[in-house]
Amino acid sequence: MSGHSKWATTKHKKAALDAKRGKLFAKLIKNVEVAARTGGGDPDGNPTLYDAIQKAKKNSVPQDNIERARKRGGGEEAGGADWQNITYEGYGPNGVAVLIECLTDNRNRAAGEVRTAMTRNGGNMADPGSVAYMFNRKGVVVLPKNDLAEDDVLMAVLDAGAEEVNDIGDSYEIVSEATDLVAVRTALQNAGYDYDSAEASFLPSLTVALEADGARKIFKLIDALEDCDDVQNVYANFDISDEVMAEVD
Repeated sequence: MSGHSKWATTKHKKAALDAKRGKLFAKLIKNVEVAARTGGGDPDGNPTLYDAIQKAKKNSVPQDNIERARKRGGGEEAGGADWQNITYEGYGPNGVAVLIECLTDNRNRAAGEVRTAMTRNGGNMADPGSVAYMFNRKGVVVLPKNDLAEDDVLMAVLDAGAEEVNDIGDSYEIVSEATDLVAVRTALQNAGYDYDSAEASFLPSLTVALEADGARKIFKLIDALEDCDDVQNVYANFDISDEVMAEVD
């Protein structure tokens, strides 16, 4: 998973400098609104909302935009769309399994955009359930290394339910059960560690090793999917060695 994780972290870092910053902002704001609608508008009583707000702040979304989205979702202000969660499944080049999470107010538009992105980039859609079994829902916290030793991080989160701490270059990736995400994030805060993101994610239980050509193709597909307005997250079960990752970079 090292190559996959480093790729994800690189994407995370580049997001703030991305030319599609407006599109990223829109997705983060949508997350805040939906989290507030689902679990209430108080971040202290709604961990999902808290994490959505923190992620938006880390990506430089203006505070006013975040606050308006929170109020719309929590019912304090009128407006907001009827967002629906939809997950699509498919296969990319080299048989890589792909899970696509959407938040949309128009199911037909979302399905059409996802299908077009898949077919134009060497992928195809799959029946519900045919891909999802290859992924596990996990809590993932990304923490900048700074001068932290891996053992220090491990000691801070072990009792909170963390399963592993992975070194992914400039950051540590802390993996737990999704139900332990809040406990792990809170343990880091209590230890005085400032994390980049904390969210429930899908991690693959089976992976497909890719060479440089296959890696370029799957990156192109994922970029096309993430360019769709309704797509929030894309998960894929590829594995890339550090050597291949360097070649692709």
